[in-house]
Parts: sequence; C-alpha cells; structure tokens
Amino acid sequence: MAQRLLLRRFLASTVSRKLPQGQWAPLASKALQTPQCSPGALTLTPSPARTIFTTRVRSTTFNIQDGPDFQDRVVNSETPVVVDFHAQWCGPCKILGPRLEKMVAKLQGKVVMAKVDIDDHTDLAIEYEVSAVPTVLAIKNGDVVDKFVGIKDEDQLEAFLKKLIG
Repeated sequence: MAQRLLLRRFLASTVSRKLPQGQWAPLASKALQTPQCSPGALTLTPSPARTIFTTRVRSTTFNIQDGPDFQDRVVNSETPVVVDFHAQWCGPCKILGPRLEKMVAKLQGKVVMAKVDIDDHTDLAIEYEVSAVPTVLAIKNGDVVDKFVGIKDEDQLEAFLKKLIG
C-alpha cells in the first residue's frame, strides 16, 4: 500500500513538470525522505530529500494505429520517416525490426520509425505496393524516396538511413 502511494506521488510530480527536450531536472519529494535515528536518542529526524533526475523520453519508434494516423505521423512529418511493413508471423521481420529500431535510435531524432502491421492495415500495404514482408520505405516530405524488401545487415541499414538523411 505504501509503495503504491509513493509511486502515485512520484508520478504525479513528474507528470506535472514540463521539461525541454533532453534536459534533466532534479525531482525532490517529501515522500522520498528517509528518517534517520540520531545517536543515543530515540527520536527520528528526516534527512534531506533525495534528488532523482528525470528526463522526458522521446520515442523514435511508433506503431501506426490507422490511416489518418499514418497520414498525420508519416506523410505530414517534417522529420524523415522509415516505415517498416511487417507481420507477426514473419520470421525475418522479427530479426529486422529490432535491428532497424536500434539503428534509428542511434540517429537521435534525425529519423523516426513507423511500424505498420500488414495484417491490421492491409489498405496501407496495398497503397504502398507491399508484396512481401519485411518491406521498408524511406519517406521524406511525404514522398517515398527509397525502398527495400527483405533482411539487411547493419552496414546496409546504415547506408540506407544516411541516404534518407541526405
């Protein structure tokens, strides 16, 4: 019960803070103070609050929910977008997906990655002429600028992403 209360206080204080991207801010909470026993006495005195550093996490990978979401987050994006068309049952997709996510994360926001499950969004797969999975598109300013089908190693993925950044 006490752990839940502590977690609620912590989350309430972090959610209420508006931080600029990538900056750290100290978070001190009375709930995080620890009592200390003074030597030779039975009285408890609170110690100074512990400082916890938090930062806003910006995800570079997201799942597409529907057509309008794709339009808003991919086609209308000012940031170049790598679109991974995949399926749950696809073995190569399970290898390529994490590899591609890692490469996109290394670029620290210069590129974002959208994941589209072709079984859930067949309309998008048809519109972008996806005939096999995994298919990866590079979209910049709403236009497809590059594409590959199948699995790639890290060097090939790095070259693909560098070409997209330009």
